[in-house]
Amino acid sequence: MISLDIHKSLRAEGGVMDLRVNIYIEKGEWVTLYGPSGVGKTSTLRMLAGLMKPDEGSISVSDTPWFDSAKRVNLKPGLRNIGYVFQDFALFPNMTVRQNLEYARKKGGNGNLLNVVLEMIELGELQDQKPASLSGGQKQRVALARALVQEPKVLLLDEPLSALDPAMRMKLQEYLGKVHREFELTTLLVSHDISEISRLSDTVLVMEKGRVVKKGKPSEVFFKQQLSGKFKFTGKVISIEKADLMYVVHVLVQEQAVRVIATAEEVTDLKPGDQVMVASKAFNPLLYKLDI
Repeated sequence: MISLDIHKSLRAEGGVMDLRVNIYIEKGEWVTLYGPSGVGKTSTLRMLAGLMKPDEGSISVSDTPWFDSAKRVNLKPGLRNIGYVFQDFALFPNMTVRQNLEYARKKGGNGNLLNVVLEMIELGELQDQKPASLSGGQKQRVALARALVQEPKVLLLDEPLSALDPAMRMKLQEYLGKVHREFELTTLLVSHDISEISRLSDTVLVMEKGRVVKKGKPSEVFFKQQLSGKFKFTGKVISIEKADLMYVVHVLVQEQAVRVIATAEEVTDLKPGDQVMVASKAFNPLLYKLDI
């Protein structure tokens, strides 16, 4: 689906960073770029979208070349059939929700798609309001809807939920997962939130200093062993207390403290401040320190 082999010299903290990314993404896959700030995650998305030109290399989607330095091919962003959702909403303040979507709608496209998207993302009651009257979560839903009415093959998400409160993040994650499946998109996400990545992603690409240094499923990348369980959540250790033969670990999950009973083996090398994953199956919680 997406074949990307690019090189770009970027200004970075401490000098010039040599960004070299060579990846292949299957159709319908959800891939997340993970790593510290300044390693080239957003630049990779921008080059795929045509908002930044690589120094050399190639980008092709469904065997169609979007960029090829050797053949001097460089499709304009408007021809790349991409939906891009940024952290900042970039909505037209003088337009209503519906007008923002109508402006972005693909010319000659599905005439009923706008109404379908409004219903799916629950924006029908807000369609006549302007952005100034909307909450941050509502604005982000409009930004997502605007990307979808362009009928993209590829959806790019650059930390779109990082400024939202935990409850709203989880709600919008549900929307993102739903539209990814319903619209059969190939999705690339930039995120620092491990629980978000674990909930949404098929594959994680860990980047360091302009390179992909690790690739795999979230459980393979972040956790020391394969996890199984009916539910999983991540959090930060607040305290560890000895209780008879077991231990009680208090874990901060979003804004709530959760008590987890753990074995001596599970709390080995564990200390307050560590990020952990709790997986539970048949009411038997298991505690894993995150390998990051």
